[in-house]
Amino acid sequence: MAIRNLTSSFLLLLFIATTVLGDGDRNSRQFPLVLSTWPFLEAVRVAWRAVEDGLSAVDAVVEGCSACEELRCDGTVGPGGSPDENGETTLDALVMDGTTMEVGAVAAMRYVTNGIKAAKLVMKHTKHTLLVGEQASVFAISMGLPGPTNLTSPESIEKWTKWKENSCQPNFWKNVIPINGCGPYHQSDITPLIAEDGFGHYTEETQKHNLLGALKSNSKFINYNNHDTISMAVIDKAGHIAVGTSTNGATFKIPGRVGDGPIAGSSAYADDEVGACGATGDGDIVMRFLPCYQVVESMRLGMKPHNAAVDAIARIARKYPDFVGAVVAVNKEGVHAGACHGWIFQYSVRSPGMEDVEVFTVFPQHDH
Repeated sequence: MAIRNLTSSFLLLLFIATTVLGDGDRNSRQFPLVLSTWPFLEAVRVAWRAVEDGLSAVDAVVEGCSACEELRCDGTVGPGGSPDENGETTLDALVMDGTTMEVGAVAAMRYVTNGIKAAKLVMKHTKHTLLVGEQASVFAISMGLPGPTNLTSPESIEKWTKWKENSCQPNFWKNVIPINGCGPYHQSDITPLIAEDGFGHYTEETQKHNLLGALKSNSKFINYNNHDTISMAVIDKAGHIAVGTSTNGATFKIPGRVGDGPIAGSSAYADDEVGACGATGDGDIVMRFLPCYQVVESMRLGMKPHNAAVDAIARIARKYPDFVGAVVAVNKEGVHAGACHGWIFQYSVRSPGMEDVEVFTVFPQHDH
């Protein structure tokens, strides 16, 4: 009887403690909350002020990502950076409303500086999800955004010029042979016939050099200064969740390339019922796995944010051991975590109780 009474008392105390204190990961809801990939502090501050002033999660995301576009965060967001092979900068962006599951996105957009605002206009004023290329630019300008505008900058042109002088290396081609160091390119198993017209003839050594150069250049091409994306999540005062991304894509990409930035479930995903996720890194690999959709669905099934993030990254790393990338996850209570592979990752958070934005550092767990 004494043991039974002691056990009953212990269970009662445990129940009271759990009810009052919470269970660690699911204590009182931490929102509003703003979270962003990388130490994009000013972008997070702008989004935080917006959501503190009562703006919706969607509007706060747009404000925060717009700030990064204007600041040209790390030269990889907004106009003026990441030239493609032709020296042109184009923009990809996405916004997703976790309440309605609506998505608006633009990809390979030319001549318009406001990627995230264009994405919101797609969501607000069309029944489509994604508009691309020059027609996305026409739409954005027709909806009132400034343009047409030259998206290059002196810095991007200088970077492109030096790249051209280096025989257009590194680049994103594979299994091809260029007529000269910068193409045009032909499939490596087809040797073009070159007439005696001044262009010269291919030699076995030249072919080997160009092929090896292309293969080497694609290894670890994405790095801390070339990660190309802001992915932001906001939980507003009502507990609604939205995500947004903005990027000018991979530097020296093949014109027309679209990465994970404007792809829902890849660079970002949100659902009010569960939480949100943002991703960054090698977008061509990331988009093959839809890691942010995976993270949110894992959390829906009961995984904690940390475990969901680690699992999503591990799925990619098992197939691509040299993959470079990261995800950050947050559940609807505001509990957040990140995971990465191939580099050290940082993400930024502002939530109640913080005096300013705090940066969290994540170390890779599964590098090979």
